[in-house]
Amino acid sequence: MKRNQSRGRGINGILLLDKPIGLTSNAALQEVKRIYRARKAGHTGSLDPLASGMLPLCLGEATKISGFLLDADKRYWAEFHLGVTTTTGDAHGEVLETRPVGVLDPDLVRAALARYTGRIEQIPPMHSAIKVQGRPLYTLAHKGITIERAPRTVTIHDFSLLSLEGDRCTVHIHCTKGTYIRTLAEDVGEVLGVGAHVSALRRLAVGPFTNLEAMVTMEQLRAASTEGEAFLDQRLLPMDSALGQWPAVNLTNDSVFYMRQGQPVLVPRAPTSGLVRLYARLKTPSVDGGTDSPPFIGVGEVMDDGRIAPRRLIAS
Repeated sequence: MKRNQSRGRGINGILLLDKPIGLTSNAALQEVKRIYRARKAGHTGSLDPLASGMLPLCLGEATKISGFLLDADKRYWAEFHLGVTTTTGDAHGEVLETRPVGVLDPDLVRAALARYTGRIEQIPPMHSAIKVQGRPLYTLAHKGITIERAPRTVTIHDFSLLSLEGDRCTVHIHCTKGTYIRTLAEDVGEVLGVGAHVSALRRLAVGPFTNLEAMVTMEQLRAASTEGEAFLDQRLLPMDSALGQWPAVNLTNDSVFYMRQGQPVLVPRAPTSGLVRLYARLKTPSVDGGTDSPPFIGVGEVMDDGRIAPRRLIAS
């Protein structure tokens, strides 16, 4: 018997979900997939249950470009609870130690943040999803097992103090992928001599997505689902909105054909290096009598000889 290939909708696009505190990224993904009745869906890197904020979810063909968002820079608002260290580096852990904070000079805190600005090395926390011999570190941590972890290089573009009130300080962080905010809190706390953990965390931006007003809450999605699929689909961003930092290249129909066969093509006046967004040059009439934008067909990369090779193509 043939498998049913039509289960769910073939809907394509990116949803900027404002993930609530307490919900795992996978649980959020599964609910959105169910609401949209999407055949395929994926997220672009986990956001801790403790954290709220921007979680881009890719539906349908957009899952093919989710990896590019996984590699993108992130921005966070975070609150550090000074004077208290925990087993997990966040508010979910058990308290390990408390120390008096006293009155801290804001300039002293800014100097501590500056020590962790730029290119730094971080040792991943035991309570993380990094796998060692196929097992996530957090499964070992839950058993009280600690193992040696290799440091990882990350870049902190901005680490600035927003406020300092008693034993709480709030900060803005702009960082590369793989940065552990909990580790930053612990390191800053030790420099200040009082210890610290993350008591609140909100992701503000992922790569090119910096507009907080474009985010959709789970409550808004549930409400839109009662109005019909058209209302839900209006919440989706086009797939190429995740790649706006790369130049666009328009291809002739012949070039599109060869590109889809996996062959690189020569495009006059194209960029000389890097990744590019690929569009079919085909123009089609639109409902208002004009022409629609060229259809997006995927991501290409400029080769040493100047030709553009397909890197990640979406289905037509």
